[in-house]
Amino acid sequence: MAAGKGRRDAPLGRAALYGPARRSDLAKVAVRGVDLEPIDRLEEKVKLLVGVIDRLRAEQARAADENARLARELDALKTRLSEADATSGELTALREERDLIRARVGEMLTQIESLNL
Repeated sequence: MAAGKGRRDAPLGRAALYGPARRSDLAKVAVRGVDLEPIDRLEEKVKLLVGVIDRLRAEQARAADENARLARELDALKTRLSEADATSGELTALREERDLIRARVGEMLTQIESLNL
């Protein structure tokens, strides 16, 4: 069997029917027949969604920064509250001590007055 004769006798494949030139022609016909308006609308919607996603990501980043700032502020306020509680405890103890000293001084003054009579 000769090499050339075998190819001619073989049935035509898809490549022969739809070669590069034929596919190009079919693509042009398909593009002409397809209404591109829905695809354009879809593209616009996708672009809008991408914009919304970008905006949401930026808002999320700002919210995360704000959250971190507020967490630091909360920690600082907790520290101040703790210090204020400690100071309040000291102040209460000092007032009690003052009242005790006043009472003793009052007793001493009373004793001194009783001696001078």
